[in-house]
Amino acid sequence: MMHLVLHAVRLLGFADTQAVAQRFELPEPTTVLKDAEARGWATYSSFAGTSGWSLTEAGRAENERLLKAELTDPEPIRRVYDEFLPLNGMLQQACTDWQLRPKNGDPLAANDHTDAAWDAGVLHELKVLDGALGSMTRRLTEVLLRFSGYDVRFSQALARANAGDITWVDRSDVDSCHRVWFELHEDLLATLNLHRGD
Repeated sequence: MMHLVLHAVRLLGFADTQAVAQRFELPEPTTVLKDAEARGWATYSSFAGTSGWSLTEAGRAENERLLKAELTDPEPIRRVYDEFLPLNGMLQQACTDWQLRPKNGDPLAANDHTDAAWDAGVLHELKVLDGALGSMTRRLTEVLLRFSGYDVRFSQALARANAGDITWVDRSDVDSCHRVWFELHEDLLATLNLHRGD
Protein backbone atom coordinates (compact mmCIF):
# COMPACT_ATOMS: atom_id res chain seq x y z
CA MET A 1 0.00 0.00 0.00
CA MET A 2 2.95 2.35 0.55
CA HIS A 3 3.52 2.87 -3.18
CA LEU A 4 -0.09 3.97 -3.73
CA VAL A 5 -0.07 6.27 -0.70
CA LEU A 6 3.16 7.95 -1.80
CA HIS A 7 1.89 8.15 -5.36
CA ALA A 8 -1.41 9.70 -4.28
CA VAL A 9 0.45 12.39 -2.34
CA ARG A 10 2.69 13.05 -5.33
CA LEU A 11 -0.21 13.36 -7.76
CA LEU A 12 -2.23 15.59 -5.46
CA GLY A 13 0.79 17.72 -4.54
CA PHE A 14 -0.58 18.69 -1.13
CA ALA A 15 -3.51 16.81 0.33
CA ASP A 16 -5.21 15.90 3.57
CA THR A 17 -5.50 12.29 4.69
CA GLN A 18 -9.03 11.89 3.32
CA ALA A 19 -8.01 13.08 -0.15
CA VAL A 20 -5.06 10.66 -0.14
CA ALA A 21 -7.43 7.80 0.74
CA GLN A 22 -9.93 8.80 -1.93
CA ARG A 23 -7.39 9.08 -4.74
CA PHE A 24 -6.98 5.29 -5.08
CA GLU A 25 -9.93 4.23 -2.86
CA LEU A 26 -7.53 3.15 -0.14
CA PRO A 27 -8.46 2.03 3.36
CA GLU A 28 -7.54 4.45 6.15
CA PRO A 29 -3.96 5.52 5.22
CA THR A 30 -3.00 7.34 8.43
CA THR A 31 -0.66 4.60 9.66
CA VAL A 32 1.09 4.38 6.29
CA LEU A 33 1.42 8.17 6.08
CA LYS A 34 2.89 8.29 9.60
CA ASP A 35 5.32 5.54 8.59
CA ALA A 36 6.28 7.54 5.48
CA GLU A 37 6.80 10.59 7.69
CA ALA A 38 9.03 8.62 10.08
CA ARG A 39 11.12 7.45 7.12
CA GLY A 40 11.52 11.01 5.87
CA TRP A 41 9.38 10.45 2.77
CA ALA A 42 6.45 12.72 3.64
CA THR A 43 5.77 15.77 5.75
CA TYR A 44 2.57 17.09 7.29
CA SER A 45 2.22 20.85 7.42
CA SER A 46 -0.38 23.54 7.98
CA PHE A 47 -0.71 27.05 6.57
CA ALA A 48 -3.46 29.53 5.71
CA GLY A 49 -6.08 27.38 7.40
CA THR A 50 -5.30 24.21 5.47
CA SER A 51 -3.31 21.13 6.45
CA GLY A 52 -1.97 18.27 4.43
CA TRP A 53 0.72 15.92 3.31
CA SER A 54 3.46 16.46 0.75
CA LEU A 55 6.42 14.41 -0.40
CA THR A 56 10.01 15.18 0.45
CA GLU A 57 12.73 14.72 -2.16
CA ALA A 58 13.51 11.37 -0.55
CA GLY A 59 9.83 10.45 -0.75
CA ARG A 60 9.74 11.39 -4.41
CA ALA A 61 12.75 9.18 -5.06
CA GLU A 62 11.14 6.30 -3.15
CA ASN A 63 7.90 6.80 -5.09
CA GLU A 64 9.82 6.55 -8.36
CA ARG A 65 11.67 3.43 -7.15
CA LEU A 66 8.41 1.71 -6.22
CA LEU A 67 6.75 2.71 -9.50
CA LYS A 68 9.69 1.32 -11.48
CA ALA A 69 9.39 -1.97 -9.60
CA GLU A 70 5.69 -2.35 -10.49
CA LEU A 71 6.21 -1.81 -14.25
CA THR A 72 7.76 -4.74 -16.08
CA ASP A 73 7.50 -3.23 -19.57
CA PRO A 74 7.35 0.57 -19.92
CA GLU A 75 6.85 0.58 -23.70
CA PRO A 76 3.01 0.56 -23.73
CA ILE A 77 3.01 3.51 -21.31
CA ARG A 78 5.68 5.29 -23.36
CA ARG A 79 3.60 4.91 -26.53
CA VAL A 80 0.61 6.52 -24.83
CA TYR A 81 2.86 9.28 -23.50
CA ASP A 82 4.09 10.00 -27.03
CA GLU A 83 0.44 10.49 -28.06
CA PHE A 84 -0.27 12.54 -24.97
CA LEU A 85 2.40 15.20 -25.56
CA PRO A 86 0.85 16.97 -28.58
CA LEU A 87 -2.55 16.79 -26.90
CA ASN A 88 -0.98 18.40 -23.84
CA GLY A 89 -0.18 21.43 -25.98
CA MET A 90 -3.84 21.57 -27.04
CA LEU A 91 -4.97 21.45 -23.42
CA GLN A 92 -2.59 24.24 -22.44
CA GLN A 93 -3.83 26.41 -25.29
CA ALA A 94 -7.45 25.71 -24.42
CA CYS A 95 -6.89 26.74 -20.80
CA THR A 96 -5.07 29.89 -21.92
CA ASP A 97 -7.97 30.74 -24.23
CA TRP A 98 -10.39 30.11 -21.38
CA GLN A 99 -8.54 32.59 -19.19
CA LEU A 100 -7.65 35.22 -21.81
CA ARG A 101 -9.72 36.84 -24.57
CA PRO A 102 -7.49 39.24 -26.57
CA LYS A 103 -9.05 42.58 -27.38
CA ASN A 104 -7.88 45.52 -29.46
CA GLY A 105 -4.71 46.81 -27.88
CA ASP A 106 -4.74 44.23 -25.10
CA PRO A 107 -3.57 40.74 -26.09
CA LEU A 108 -3.67 39.64 -22.43
CA ALA A 109 -7.20 40.79 -21.61
CA ALA A 110 -9.02 38.49 -19.19
CA ASN A 111 -11.81 36.41 -20.64
CA ASP A 112 -15.02 37.74 -19.10
CA HIS A 113 -16.96 34.87 -20.72
CA THR A 114 -19.40 37.18 -22.48
CA ASP A 115 -18.32 35.92 -25.93
CA ALA A 116 -20.33 32.71 -26.24
CA ALA A 117 -18.70 31.75 -29.55
CA TRP A 118 -15.19 32.07 -28.06
CA ASP A 119 -16.05 29.92 -25.07
CA ALA A 120 -17.84 27.38 -27.28
CA GLY A 121 -14.64 27.03 -29.32
CA VAL A 122 -12.66 26.26 -26.18
CA LEU A 123 -15.24 23.74 -25.00
CA HIS A 124 -15.09 22.08 -28.41
CA GLU A 125 -11.31 21.69 -28.06
CA LEU A 126 -11.84 20.10 -24.66
CA LYS A 127 -14.41 17.73 -26.18
CA VAL A 128 -11.80 16.59 -28.73
CA LEU A 129 -9.36 15.97 -25.87
CA ASP A 130 -12.07 14.13 -23.95
CA GLY A 131 -12.51 11.71 -26.84
CA ALA A 132 -8.77 11.04 -27.07
CA LEU A 133 -8.47 10.59 -23.32
CA GLY A 134 -10.92 7.69 -23.29
CA SER A 135 -8.73 5.64 -25.61
CA MET A 136 -5.53 6.54 -23.78
CA THR A 137 -6.97 5.69 -20.38
CA ARG A 138 -8.18 2.29 -21.58
CA ARG A 139 -4.72 1.39 -22.89
CA LEU A 140 -2.99 2.65 -19.74
CA THR A 141 -5.37 0.71 -17.51
CA GLU A 142 -4.61 -2.50 -19.41
CA VAL A 143 -1.05 -2.13 -18.12
CA LEU A 144 -1.64 -0.57 -14.69
CA LEU A 145 -5.10 -0.47 -13.13
CA ARG A 146 -4.20 2.64 -11.10
CA PHE A 147 -4.57 4.71 -14.30
CA SER A 148 -8.31 4.09 -14.33
CA GLY A 149 -10.73 6.97 -13.97
CA TYR A 150 -8.92 9.85 -15.68
CA ASP A 151 -11.31 9.77 -18.62
CA VAL A 152 -14.41 9.64 -16.39
CA ARG A 153 -13.20 12.51 -14.20
CA PHE A 154 -12.36 14.66 -17.23
CA SER A 155 -15.75 13.94 -18.82
CA GLN A 156 -17.55 14.84 -15.61
CA ALA A 157 -15.69 18.14 -15.33
CA LEU A 158 -16.39 18.95 -18.98
CA ALA A 159 -20.09 18.16 -18.51
CA ARG A 160 -20.25 20.64 -15.63
CA ALA A 161 -18.49 23.28 -17.74
CA ASN A 162 -20.90 22.66 -20.62
CA ALA A 163 -23.79 23.02 -18.16
CA GLY A 164 -22.60 26.55 -17.40
CA ASP A 165 -20.25 26.22 -14.41
CA ILE A 166 -17.16 27.80 -15.95
CA THR A 167 -14.96 26.99 -12.95
CA TRP A 168 -14.81 23.33 -14.00
CA VAL A 169 -12.49 24.10 -16.91
CA ASP A 170 -9.42 25.32 -15.05
CA ARG A 171 -9.90 25.75 -11.30
CA SER A 172 -7.21 24.10 -9.21
CA ASP A 173 -9.28 23.41 -6.09
CA VAL A 174 -11.86 21.19 -7.83
CA ASP A 175 -11.47 18.18 -10.11
CA SER A 176 -11.52 20.43 -13.19
CA CYS A 177 -10.47 19.48 -16.72
CA HIS A 178 -7.11 21.16 -16.18
CA ARG A 179 -6.50 19.52 -12.81
CA VAL A 180 -7.35 16.03 -14.08
CA TRP A 181 -5.13 16.51 -17.13
CA PHE A 182 -2.25 17.91 -15.05
CA GLU A 183 -2.52 14.92 -12.71
CA LEU A 184 -2.43 12.46 -15.61
CA HIS A 185 0.65 14.22 -16.96
CA GLU A 186 2.37 13.90 -13.57
CA ASP A 187 1.33 10.23 -13.39
CA LEU A 188 2.85 9.49 -16.78
CA LEU A 189 6.07 11.33 -15.93
CA ALA A 190 6.41 9.54 -12.61
CA THR A 191 5.68 6.14 -14.13
CA LEU A 192 8.28 6.63 -16.85
CA ASN A 193 10.75 8.35 -14.48
CA LEU A 194 10.73 11.52 -16.57
CA HIS A 195 10.62 15.15 -15.54
CA ARG A 196 8.74 18.07 -17.01
CA GLY A 197 10.86 19.58 -19.73
CA ASP A 198 12.66 16.31 -20.63
